[in-house]
Amino acid sequence: MQRVEKFLKEVGTYYLATVEGDQPRVRPFGTVNLFEGKLYIQTGRMKEVSKQIHKNPKCEICAFNNDEWLRISCTLVEDDRREAKASMLDAYPSLQNMYSADDRNTEVFYMKDATATFSSFVHAPEVVKF
Repeated sequence: MQRVEKFLKEVGTYYLATVEGDQPRVRPFGTVNLFEGKLYIQTGRMKEVSKQIHKNPKCEICAFNNDEWLRISCTLVEDDRREAKASMLDAYPSLQNMYSADDRNTEVFYMKDATATFSSFVHAPEVVKF
């Protein structure tokens, strides 16, 4: 899990795929935080992505860095605790002008039943499950 977090932090921007009805939706994301042994992402409750995750929490993440890429298939689980939100915002101080651990907009989700696959043209795929 630490390798997955490190990879996502190094790339800075990764892409999160959700489903809306029968239409896939993909958008750039940039938050990832390891908290209490779980890997979290963050968004705003008012965003369409939040509504999509709540309706169907199965998501995929994709990121590319140099000659290696990472794909994560997981179920996102909301953690509404203040401590989880505060940990994310502490890790990303630039978000604190838009989000607060005490507002009703800030939302954090952890990855459950995750399968992360590191791939490259120069080595066999490596799979990490958490």
